[in-house]
Amino acid sequence: MASETREWLGWRDAAEHALYGPEGFFRRTEGPAGHFRTSVHASPRYAAAVAELLARVDRALGHPAELALVDMGAGRGELLTRVLAYAAGMAARRGSGLAERLRPYAVERAPRPPGLDPRITWLGDLGELPRDGLDGLLFANEWLDNVPVDVAEADADGAWRRVLVAPEDGAERLGGPVGGADADWLARWWPSARDEPGLRAEIGRPRDEAWAEAVRALRSGLAVAVDYAHERGSRPLFGTLTGFREGREVRPVPDGSCDLTAHVALDACAAAGEAALRGMADPTPEDSPEDHSPEDHRPEDHSPEDHRPADHSPADPSLLPVTLPQRDALRALGVEGRRPPLALATDDPAAYVRALSAAGEAAELLDPAGLGGFTWLLQPTVAVCGGLLGPGRPGGETAAERLGS
Repeated sequence: MASETREWLGWRDAAEHALYGPEGFFRRTEGPAGHFRTSVHASPRYAAAVAELLARVDRALGHPAELALVDMGAGRGELLTRVLAYAAGMAARRGSGLAERLRPYAVERAPRPPGLDPRITWLGDLGELPRDGLDGLLFANEWLDNVPVDVAEADADGAWRRVLVAPEDGAERLGGPVGGADADWLARWWPSARDEPGLRAEIGRPRDEAWAEAVRALRSGLAVAVDYAHERGSRPLFGTLTGFREGREVRPVPDGSCDLTAHVALDACAAAGEAALRGMADPTPEDSPEDHSPEDHRPEDHSPEDHRPADHSPADPSLLPVTLPQRDALRALGVEGRRPPLALATDDPAAYVRALSAAGEAAELLDPAGLGGFTWLLQPTVAVCGGLLGPGRPGGETAAERLGS
């Protein structure tokens, strides 16, 4: 009888209300930091790395009169607050005037927190950004994993059915078949090799659309997404939807009491970003999933001829999106987890303790079994913002340096 009276929703609608509704999880007073630890909260060295990347974007763009830094899913503004402090120090050392030209934007559906730096423009939606586009860096740390998606499950016949959930307790049952654009997305990006009953998938189309909109917000610059991710050739058999509350992983219940998160198909997002740059509705409309191996859909494997904005050279690899582990990205931006020399403990004990603490924070950010296991997607919107982390190694040349500018 209870099943006849309770409300059943698709996971996308249920999570939307549970996370962002009037009493939603992300609107709670304690904020996300009260429930889980991100790279932003783990160490100020993360913000220092973002500030370094921002400076590289600034240099590649020729120090524009206004340099934008957009923080997607800004939480309570922690990352922007720290980057502003680092940017002031960098501008003083390098004489670039970056701090005076910097325009920080926080895009966050929760209300602006009291006492936030007045220089930060607080927006509730991407659509509130300047319509003529921005020049600079858009950074989305653990944003896409909280863009709600529907969940599909293979039924007894191996066909995808939408999973319905009861918001009050998280009970589930199968709904109708998945059709239309969602079915097309599953066929392209989450094909099931065995079609076994019980296999699950998270339908990432809303995330592709969200990322495409984010990329379009930049007139010139670099868009970066950081999240736990998977690729077409190795999707998890049963999906990744889970919950977090007070630092612990819990059963996902869309009642507003916990975070709801699922890993991101960043390869699909990268393709959507490329399509947005080309002004096309579909990344490769002439292709069918059966024509390609999983490797064909990895953003780092696309040839320049297949994926390029129409107004750029077809042979310019700097425009291709790149994915790499967080540990590699942060090392390329100067984050190292080396312990200080023991001699420093004798010469300057206080400095040794500070250096040891910094090394521990860096090690946490770089740990491949933890935060270092995140994936970075770097999507340049202009050629000079490609390759800003170097050709896969720390200390590499920027695109601007390679071009002699």
